[in-house]
Amino acid sequence: MKLNDGILIENHGAPYFIAELNTSHFGKVETAREMIVAAKAAGCDCVKFQSWSASTLYSNTYYRHNPVAKRFVDKFSFSSAQLKELADFARLQGLAFSSTPYAREEVDFLLEQCGVPFIKIASMEIDNLPYLDYIARTGSAIILSTGMSDQSEIDRAVQCIRAAGNDQVCVLHCVSIYPAEPSTINLNNILTLRQRHPDLAIGYSDHTLGAATPIAAVALGAPIIEKHFTLDAAKIGMDNQMAMEPDDFAAMIDACRTAWQSLGSHERVVSEAELAQRRNMRRSVVTRHAIAAGTLLTAEHLDFKRPGDGYSPAQVDEVLGRRVLQDIAADEVLYPAMLAG
Repeated sequence: MKLNDGILIENHGAPYFIAELNTSHFGKVETAREMIVAAKAAGCDCVKFQSWSASTLYSNTYYRHNPVAKRFVDKFSFSSAQLKELADFARLQGLAFSSTPYAREEVDFLLEQCGVPFIKIASMEIDNLPYLDYIARTGSAIILSTGMSDQSEIDRAVQCIRAAGNDQVCVLHCVSIYPAEPSTINLNNILTLRQRHPDLAIGYSDHTLGAATPIAAVALGAPIIEKHFTLDAAKIGMDNQMAMEPDDFAAMIDACRTAWQSLGSHERVVSEAELAQRRNMRRSVVTRHAIAAGTLLTAEHLDFKRPGDGYSPAQVDEVLGRRVLQDIAADEVLYPAMLAG
């Protein structure tokens, strides 16, 4: 897939790191700015916020029974003006900015006013087919999370998006538990999703603690890694305790990039540096004891020791039965010039 800013995302490609800020800014724009600066320093490619508001996330039916929820949403959400301010600030830091919308007007705002590189669709929306269709028809690149979804629901969501004429999609394997135990993650689902949708990028949204699972996902070819980001995981807040602090996030990115670089090619290639090591570390045919000129070599005359710049043990048949042209001391490497043709 290609993001709206032209960046190519492809399976087994260089990983693209999204720092999910969620509510770890606690509704404070200045804290969000600090998080953006820290995410840039950690090596992230993109910071992602949430665009929800009290009117787009829950119904009045819910709020009547959960009045505290509305106050919580109001406290931790940003207005359109604040999100635009943060989008501009992120770009000044050299970071991509995106946000997860929960209403059509939020989708339009992000695309038209914030210039986001993709629209992120939350796991909770995977069965909201009219909404998926609307987003798909904007032509924007889409990142689709799949937490809480069975395979048929994922396939149906992908089909809905593609039926609207949009194939710029990355599907994220995801388990919507906060935090999730590694034993529940089933990263092999990345391979399953890739088999079912071979022409789509398949990434990973992580809710585990630590870096091991994202590193493993990169090793399986995930080209997008999304993980929650915080300045201080000790603060009490929604999902904040399972978010990763800047230094650990930077270490995770370094480890993921090292893992990706280490994967290399399927082709077996021996580098020049390794060829040099052959000469130092492999063995050559050597004399077991002193040999007089004119001797016909037998196996009893020979041994195998370093360095590997003479006849290799695999070439011993080329040596056996040949006449020695000169006296040779014990424990010496045999070279072609020492033997008769």
